[in-house]
Amino acid sequence: MRKGFPPLPDTAATLTGITDVHVHVEPYRSLKPLILDTLWREIPDRQRTARLMDDPRLFLEHLDGAGVERACLINYVSPEVMGFTEDVNRFVGEFAKEDRKRLIPFGSVHPKRTKDPKRDVERLASKWEMGGMKIHPPHQLFAANAYADGKMPALRTIYKTAERLKMPVMVHTGTSVFPGARSKFGDPMALDDVAQDFPDLTILMAHGGRPLWCDTAFYLLRRHRNLHLDISSIPPKRLLEWFPRLEEVAHKVVFGSDWPAPGVPGIREEIEGLRSLPLSEGTKQRILSENAAVLVK
Repeated sequence: MRKGFPPLPDTAATLTGITDVHVHVEPYRSLKPLILDTLWREIPDRQRTARLMDDPRLFLEHLDGAGVERACLINYVSPEVMGFTEDVNRFVGEFAKEDRKRLIPFGSVHPKRTKDPKRDVERLASKWEMGGMKIHPPHQLFAANAYADGKMPALRTIYKTAERLKMPVMVHTGTSVFPGARSKFGDPMALDDVAQDFPDLTILMAHGGRPLWCDTAFYLLRRHRNLHLDISSIPPKRLLEWFPRLEEVAHKVVFGSDWPAPGVPGIREEIEGLRSLPLSEGTKQRILSENAAVLVK
């Protein structure tokens, strides 16, 4: 941990090196007007949030204030629903250059838009030093296993290339509140195919299928060694309601806030909410720091 890094209150001795694997530092000006309106309605201080998206040094100070050492900056191509184009890769790659050890960029290759999926995934690693990539089925309008029937071969190539490069792939599971999203594609059962077809691919199952498919997500976590749970966008007070046996899979769970997003009060608040739960200190340590230290670089 770097000199002067401020710990959370009363936690310096036990919880260090916290990683937030799911922060939406994105080119928000690219969002469609209706999407942006939906987002800003839920953000209490949108002017400050906008400044954080524009200034990586200011964002690092924000992480310091939340007691977070590293953050994964999640971006994905979704012109259909959100308005994001391939320029998200340039944006997040440049943003993370401010401190690549603390800022871990996640980029995107859209299987419906790429002409050379192998090359484009390789460029995420070689040109932009991406620490991972994001697939968002409800916002990109395809199932996570859409390659299985042979109609989307580019998606198979994307997974295969990421597997070879040892690049983690984060997949949104669960519903979405944004206009135009197709939540049916958020069923995590599609990852049963992906985890088996690409056994050496590290898969981060974002949101645990909340709120409709948490039982399915838990089943998949226990079934597949290469599946991991990102608890972002799950309110801490609901976490043990939706995943009552969380301690059984604690070695496969990572902390994410999903900030700034509807229903997320803040990164620090999400951390404090997790710490207040009746979980062992060892489990909290694994979720907040140890597991992510191995999975994302």
